Amino acid sequence: EVQLVESGGGLVQPGGSLRLSCAASGFAFSSYVMMWVRQAPGKGLERISTIGKEGRYTYYINSVKGRFTISRDNAKNTLYLQMNSLKPEDTAMYYCARVVDGGPTGQGTQVTVSS
Repeated sequence: EVQLVESGGGLVQPGGSLRLSCAASGFAFSSYVMMWVRQAPGKGLERISTIGKEGRYTYYINSVKGRFTISRDNAKNTLYLQMNSLKPEDTAMYYCARVVDGGPTGQGTQVTVSS
């Protein structure tokens, strides 16, 4: 069974940082392109970052480029998202997912950016 468990969210002030983690199990993690998606209150899912199987290829949407860094540790079956210079508009539920699945399958981790 494919399992993706996100963690690391929380309440942070504008300008702060958080590091999200996603523990993967039940599949060959290193064989899959992975992504982080988020859903802000009242809005649809937004794919914010993608990473290739070996971590060499990365993609970011413009609104997070230069502030967020996606990475992966295939030996630990873990995906990461380092988020710096957080803004109130980054407030959302964050999910990791396999790109092939098209959307999240886990429960996500809440990130709230507020003073």
